[in-house]
Amino acid sequence: MEAKITVTETWLRKHRLLHVGATRHPFIHRIRDGNIDIPAFKTWLGQDYIFVRAFVPFVASVLTKAWKGSNDGDNDVEVILGGMAALNDEISWFKKEASKWDVQLSNTVPQKANQEYCRFLESLTSPEVEYTVAIVAFWVIETVYQESFAHCLEDGSKTPPELKETCQRWGNEGFGEYCNSLRKIADRQLEKASDDAISKAEAMFLQVLEYEVDFWNMSHGGI
Repeated sequence: MEAKITVTETWLRKHRLLHVGATRHPFIHRIRDGNIDIPAFKTWLGQDYIFVRAFVPFVASVLTKAWKGSNDGDNDVEVILGGMAALNDEISWFKKEASKWDVQLSNTVPQKANQEYCRFLESLTSPEVEYTVAIVAFWVIETVYQESFAHCLEDGSKTPPELKETCQRWGNEGFGEYCNSLRKIADRQLEKASDDAISKAEAMFLQVLEYEVDFWNMSHGGI
């Protein structure tokens, strides 16, 4: 029996070009090909540290929405809570890497693309944003990094040894399984959502991918 095509799979096929643009950006290709501009990597490191700190209250809001909008047997809260707990370690990792690369986090000023993305995240913490829409945003944000950095670990990649740890942080199989769990939650919510909620969630899917592309562009030399 042929498996049913999920809503997220439909979106990934329908919006393939934008999805590829977010997960196979030139910034990622440069890491994978071994010719990344180190100042660009350091820009990404400092800017992403700022983003992760703004990401924490967003994830906390998704956790609250899951508590209110999911069934106990679905384990949504446990999955999201696990992701939130990992953010403490992630922030510590950024601080350690910043020290290694001589990036002064306290002096790092958020660039325009980062400011806009963080404001967008903050808007999603509103109680008015439905759980279905929020979990789609969460899934896409995490998955873009997983697919991007996993690409840098594939056979044939020439990722510099000093950047392997960065790529393994998001490109490892465990993080991939976590992202797949988020996707299953998103699809489960979408299956029972109204047409209006599905439309809002698809718009969210596209918005996050666009913000991710802008973030890579910023790190790659834009503003």
